[in-house]
Amino acid sequence: MSLSPAQGKAQELAARLPPLLLAAERVAATVAGGSHGRRRAGSGETFWQFRTAQPGDSLGAIDWRQSARAQGLFVRETEWAAAQVVGMWRDASASMAWRSSPALPQKNERAELLLLALAATLLKAGEKVALVSGGLPPVTGGTALERLALALDQDGAALPPPGRLPRHTQRVLVSDFLMPLAEIEAALRPLAAEGGGGHLVQVLDPAEETLPYRGRIRFLGLEGEGEMLARRAEDLRVPYAKALAAHRDGLAALARSLGWDFAIHHTDQPPQMALLALHQRLSQPRFERRRC
Repeated sequence: MSLSPAQGKAQELAARLPPLLLAAERVAATVAGGSHGRRRAGSGETFWQFRTAQPGDSLGAIDWRQSARAQGLFVRETEWAAAQVVGMWRDASASMAWRSSPALPQKNERAELLLLALAATLLKAGEKVALVSGGLPPVTGGTALERLALALDQDGAALPPPGRLPRHTQRVLVSDFLMPLAEIEAALRPLAAEGGGGHLVQVLDPAEETLPYRGRIRFLGLEGEGEMLARRAEDLRVPYAKALAAHRDGLAALARSLGWDFAIHHTDQPPQMALLALHQRLSQPRFERRRC
């Protein structure tokens, strides 16, 4: 009896998930020794806000003075208390399922590993993780990492759609970001308007950085762009490098305009390097990042 496509995909994921989670845990364990955790604001630099009281809030958490001024009950939160959720997204488009050499991971594999390793680190610190798309609400606890991995596998958006996440959720978006800048900006600005800050990680294969090819090469688009025959691929190297640099400058400028961070990671580099840098950026209080 043959399996349906859905059953086959489920079996494939079931076989892939344990080693993937183990790899993520190993990367997270390596990084844990080099990070200092998320820094809580001290008494001299507390940044706070009010939010509407919700079921489960204790009476002691309610700010009665603010509640008396307004119609309703309000809870006063510190910056730390308001920033406990990290929303994640990785590009699932066809261009991510590529590598220039069998010795390298595909870009989507590295993106997935980075997010799951980051999630493992955050979950151990008591944080919550979620999908930016809303496909997984904020979760924590022993099964959260597996739930995130399963949800990521079903999250097929080529650009992050707006989801319903708590205010002040920080967002980590991993992609090759090789789509037009206008499309990227149209997707990111609604997310940035929700507050909370964001972190863009551009994952590229080293061949996409250097275009190391020579001679007659046929380039095939992975997302319906068609094909291009280069009779001397080496002649494309300089104009390609200029175009990539201009695109990357645009990405960095867009991130700055949103108050977000931008970083680059190549798949021939250890994932620990990118994860440690990303975790350190997440550890900075938002008001501290805005002064940078």
